[in-house]
Amino acid sequence: MNIISSTKLRNNLSAAFKKVSGDKYLLVSHRGKIKSAIVDIDMLEDVLELSDSKYLKSIREAREQYKRGEYYTFEEVFGNI
Repeated sequence: MNIISSTKLRNNLSAAFKKVSGDKYLLVSHRGKIKSAIVDIDMLEDVLELSDSKYLKSIREAREQYKRGEYYTFEEVFGNI
């Protein structure tokens, strides 16, 4: 896991942000206990989408359609690009 102390984070904020963009998250500890996290914006958006019940329902429906063969191939949609 990617864990950083709050003191080290305060002293190396720029480096921490660079690490987050590559590793997607950084857990922040304070006095030996993990208290918070810094996450890459793409990861946050993914988590927010997964917490939306309408989004999850649409994913389930899409998977069922795929299993039934109800989909278009790349060529059908885009032709010979």
